[in-house]
Amino acid sequence: MSPEGLSLIGPLGFDAIRDCGWTADSVGGLTLGADPIACAISYASASSDRPIRAFTVRKEPKTHGTGKLIEGPFRAGDQVVVIEDTITTGASARKAVDAVRAAGGSVIGVLALVDRQEGGREALEADGLAVTALTTASEIVPRIPV
Repeated sequence: MSPEGLSLIGPLGFDAIRDCGWTADSVGGLTLGADPIACAISYASASSDRPIRAFTVRKEPKTHGTGKLIEGPFRAGDQVVVIEDTITTGASARKAVDAVRAAGGSVIGVLALVDRQEGGREALEADGLAVTALTTASEIVPRIPV
């Protein structure tokens, strides 16, 4: 991600979390799409009264070393916002939610950069998850130059 993208998305994501009323200890999601967004949000929160840590959820546990599925400063008991670059089916967010819960975290919401409006948001909400997105496909597709 470009420096301009990180400096834009970090504060927008941090503000969205606060606007939802979510009090997060950490943010993260399935690597690789969530990683730069989670790190940008964490950086944007650094000077706040409640900084947010960023972590990564591996697609598969490492076969050597600790074999952990979650890497970074995640802690059991954390209030977590799962991060997605785009929500399509909701499967990636669901995998991250399951990993966080298995590691002792509590998922308070899912934040996506883009909701592609293909049923993923509704699937996650049907599972009892609060979901918000910075934008939707219908908001950005008309603005793409042809």
